[in-house]
Amino acid sequence: MANILVVDDEMGIRELLSEILGDEGHVVTAAENARQAREMRAVEKPDLVLLDIWMPDTDGVTLLKEWQRDGLLTMPVIMMSGHATIDTAVEATRIGALNFLEKPISLQKLLKAVQQGLTRGQEVSRPAAMPVRAPIAQDAHHHAATLDKPLTAQPAAGPMYSAAAPAALMPAETPFFTASFELPLREARDAFERAYFEHHLGQEGGSMTRVAEKTGLERTHLYRKLKQLGVEPGKIAKRGA
Repeated sequence: MANILVVDDEMGIRELLSEILGDEGHVVTAAENARQAREMRAVEKPDLVLLDIWMPDTDGVTLLKEWQRDGLLTMPVIMMSGHATIDTAVEATRIGALNFLEKPISLQKLLKAVQQGLTRGQEVSRPAAMPVRAPIAQDAHHHAATLDKPLTAQPAAGPMYSAAAPAALMPAETPFFTASFELPLREARDAFERAYFEHHLGQEGGSMTRVAEKTGLERTHLYRKLKQLGVEPGKIAKRGA
């Protein structure tokens, strides 16, 4: 699982790429222009960026140059365009883009380019955020047995424990999140994120400012995320009062 930033001024493209990459198990953030892309790159610290060339405020090549100039090109960037010339693609590659995808983008080319980009990013040895997941079983027999148990994890702010972890290792009064391994990946991830944000909203009395600071999200992105997950801060604040 990786954090991927999609930058494109077309809503349909953003939604399509977000859905495809989300189904592949990645966490996707979308920006519709260069201004949002700058903000999200600073907050989310993506493992890979899919960057459209033609955008209304600042074009993708200019934004790529800016990141390269300021030492912010620390992640693989894949350029996208339906109208770019070969010269534009060559220039983007010279600046530091890893790849170039021509629209309309085929599913096979997209997934191959993303996988290559993530592999290249790992080779650079850049620190990466550890994905929230259940411990991987050491052998097939143990793995099969583990799948019969519910996934139990601490909120992201604390340590992770498996369902089989000794009780002595678990702090008292620590909330748990449980979900079945039988759930599709996307549903399991949404369930965890819903529990994660509800936990922090409850602890902070529904304060969006404090929750944004604690979770490391920009407030606008936090509002969108809560709406997407169906989390209502007001109800949680009343419940905790």
